[in-house]
Amino acid sequence: MKFRTVLLVLLSLCLASQVSVAQESPPAKTAQKKQGNLKRKKKTPALPSGVELLSDIEFSTPNGMPLKLDLYLPEKRTDAIPVVVFVHGGGWKNGSKAVALNRAAWLAQHGFAVAGISYRLTDSGQWPDQIDDCYAAVRWLRAHAADHGIDPEHIGCWGTSAGGHLVALMGTRPYPGEEQVSSRVQAVCDWFGPTDLLTMPPNMLGNGRTEEDIANSNGAKLLGDTVRDIPDVAKDASGLHHVSKDDPPFLIIHGTADPGVPLSQSERLHTALSDAGVDSTLVKLPGAGHGGPQFNAPEVREAIVQFFTRTLKRSN
Repeated sequence: MKFRTVLLVLLSLCLASQVSVAQESPPAKTAQKKQGNLKRKKKTPALPSGVELLSDIEFSTPNGMPLKLDLYLPEKRTDAIPVVVFVHGGGWKNGSKAVALNRAAWLAQHGFAVAGISYRLTDSGQWPDQIDDCYAAVRWLRAHAADHGIDPEHIGCWGTSAGGHLVALMGTRPYPGEEQVSSRVQAVCDWFGPTDLLTMPPNMLGNGRTEEDIANSNGAKLLGDTVRDIPDVAKDASGLHHVSKDDPPFLIIHGTADPGVPLSQSERLHTALSDAGVDSTLVKLPGAGHGGPQFNAPEVREAIVQFFTRTLKRSN
């Protein structure tokens, strides 16, 4: 199978800031400019033109907790269309499905459905709850495909940071049990996600990190303990350790100056996929950090459209 490593040189510069592991650079806080008693709030991103939104669709209720998704659809469509599941970042402890509106809803303008999903954060669940929720979203979309004009045989996923970690697992780690409806995906777009929790710097001593720091890391909160104490669990929660020849195509995008998730996390996943014969493309964004404007550049969006078009759309 073909595999690629790409170095994109973009015109815009990304001002990287220090962030905790697997936590995407957060969107700017609501701007409030005080002029006397006047407060002006930043507007909510508008729905892209030609796109309709079905919001707050409940797809699962693990332990009585309702999980919902937002479904973005092209207003004009005839045949069944592929769907891309968008998984938000936030260190597994923060974030919302609403991020998909600004980050991924534009894909609906190119003939895809986009499902921004919620999943249990670490204040309400530990591994493997998060990936199980992602599987559940895929199964729901596949089971209800006819209701929304979705092609159940062509489902992709896209995630950023902690969401990138989860989508890599959606592509490499089959659901560990019998399923009446499959949770497998046919394409994965991973943005700067941790792929090997055993070697993520915040999970290891060194560079001033203490035992207390490791115990309070996002990874420890996800797993329920430090990776040193439960290495088998950390391995199970790492996409790198599940790679096989049966995995779907991957598009991996990572900034070369990422201070939160080392570029090597994506490089190692790409190498493992390629060695297994999987179609994998690695795009390195020079100078980009853990998110930032370079990831919104036209060249990056075009790469995403081409990838999902090639892997998910039926050829005539």
